[in-house]
Amino acid sequence: MIDITKGKDWLIKTLRGDQSPDGSWNYPFETGISTDAYMIILLRTLEIDDEELILGLCKRILSKQKKNGSWKLFYDEGDGNLSATLEAYYALSYSGYFEKNDKRLTAAKKFILANGGLEEVSMYTKTMLAITGQYVWPAYSPLPVEFILLPNNFPINFYSLSIYARANLTPIMILASNKFSLKTKKSPDLSDLYVRKESENDWVRSAELRSFLSFIEEGVKNLIGLPTQLRQLAIERAKKYMLDRIEPDGTFYSYYSSTFLMIFALMSLGFKKTDPIIIQAISGIMSMKTEINGLPHMQYTTANVWNTSLISYTLQSAGISPDDPMIVNANHYLLSRQHHKWGDWVIHNPNSLPGGWGFSNINTINPDVDDTTATLRSISRIVPPEHVAWERGISWLLSMQNDDGGWAAFEKNTDSKLLEFFPIEKAKYMLLDPSCADLTGRTLEFLGNYTNLPKSHTIIKKGVHWLQRDQRKDGSWYGRWGICYIYGTWAAISGLAAVGIPHHETNIQLAVKWLQSIQNDDGGWGESCHSDSKEKYVPLYKSTLTHTSWALDALITASEKPTIEIRKGIEYLLESLDTYDWTIDYPAGQGMAGAFYIHYHSYRYIFPLLALLHYENKFGK
Repeated sequence: MIDITKGKDWLIKTLRGDQSPDGSWNYPFETGISTDAYMIILLRTLEIDDEELILGLCKRILSKQKKNGSWKLFYDEGDGNLSATLEAYYALSYSGYFEKNDKRLTAAKKFILANGGLEEVSMYTKTMLAITGQYVWPAYSPLPVEFILLPNNFPINFYSLSIYARANLTPIMILASNKFSLKTKKSPDLSDLYVRKESENDWVRSAELRSFLSFIEEGVKNLIGLPTQLRQLAIERAKKYMLDRIEPDGTFYSYYSSTFLMIFALMSLGFKKTDPIIIQAISGIMSMKTEINGLPHMQYTTANVWNTSLISYTLQSAGISPDDPMIVNANHYLLSRQHHKWGDWVIHNPNSLPGGWGFSNINTINPDVDDTTATLRSISRIVPPEHVAWERGISWLLSMQNDDGGWAAFEKNTDSKLLEFFPIEKAKYMLLDPSCADLTGRTLEFLGNYTNLPKSHTIIKKGVHWLQRDQRKDGSWYGRWGICYIYGTWAAISGLAAVGIPHHETNIQLAVKWLQSIQNDDGGWGESCHSDSKEKYVPLYKSTLTHTSWALDALITASEKPTIEIRKGIEYLLESLDTYDWTIDYPAGQGMAGAFYIHYHSYRYIFPLLALLHYENKFGK
């Protein structure tokens, strides 16, 4: 028999010791060096001389540089990432602490030029460069600001976009319309990073995309009013959209990128950099600073609610009493973060009251399905069904089911296929909020294991049918918010089993065989971040604790006895709990394929503990 007691106790002890005084767990939400670079650029552009922070961020950025001068988004990305390298080079140059002939900068410059130069960086990096005077705004905006005026019955309109897209594109539309640019005396000269020695004046190179733009323009022309009046009306509406969605800490939707862009958008509208709204916005993103290995990191957002809900229900699953002060404090924190305001989700879901939970510590208007189910799991043992918080949470969750039967992250029925043709880079990932296997699977798991909703209920049947249709031919499911096929397959199997789909059913057996076929020789599992961009499973050729835990948990759920694959996986977990190599830092979450990846510092504790617990509960010690 495999003894998991020592490993389980170590994980519980570690989590207990890491809880914050307010009851939450504030493990870092780590997203590479882009936010660190942007912080240096922001501070220098606004002439805020926080030298201690700038020096600390420079040290962190340099600590991540590769031998060839590049920076990567993930370990096995290849030679390096052009946009990340350009952002790091720009920030280090702008900091003022490095000479242009510094060997680290010259190595970065060599990589940038060898990979196409400044012209080939991402659209979002070009936007930042244009804002700060290093790139020419396009003659025609990729998305005219008048787009915000299109009525909701137009085939594509502002609220067709996902909430994440609206948060980031709204300030970009204002900035592009005003061709805003702000340089300072300390601005570095990046002109030697152009390969063609000329700035690109048109960011939309595809004839198909230009045709699509003309479709939007036709819709705008049908609006009543003179062009100048329409533009001013659109800018005012865009400004109001931002200002109405500022969180209590001053951030725009509690995202770093949207707040960064909002600051410049407001300045393009005449706001002084000393305006209280801008000062508060800077303070808000400063408050998201964390420390990793003794160096500062600017988090893209905080993950307190997500960490706390996952950890609290995992610890309760481990036998920690709901009356234990650790759990009491955690659930008190979570109950205090339930939403009471209407957010944009109400546009497509007008018949529900607020009641969900958001991701970050400060989030009050942008709830999501994942955090809501995770929090409801945590409070399920202490809150009787008639309690108002439980009822409001369940009601909101059920109301968010898409018409196709699945669940998305933030909004309902925000999945227009037309948006994939938008002249916006990574449109599929940024603009859409579709039903996905990870959200749908975990929602079904919650409904099946934590509520009395009958398995024959229409809501559950629709969710099951969506998952069954979404399965890939090889047996896997794609997970939108994690890496990636292992993640989606784990969530789908867990969800289907929880609502009564038998283990011998074809969908589950096919998924089990797929998971078994990709197990590594050491007993673990590992998946590359390349999976999302390539839209197929890509092995990492190295096992990670998190991927192993997901795969194991899925196999445990779908097995009647501890198979060889399960035993090998458990042995790998127990032997690797105290691992500290690059696999621990490997991203387990994604925001945008090929561009935005997340290392959750809490996952190395949460998911191994869950897998061990489920193994023990089902098969004994």
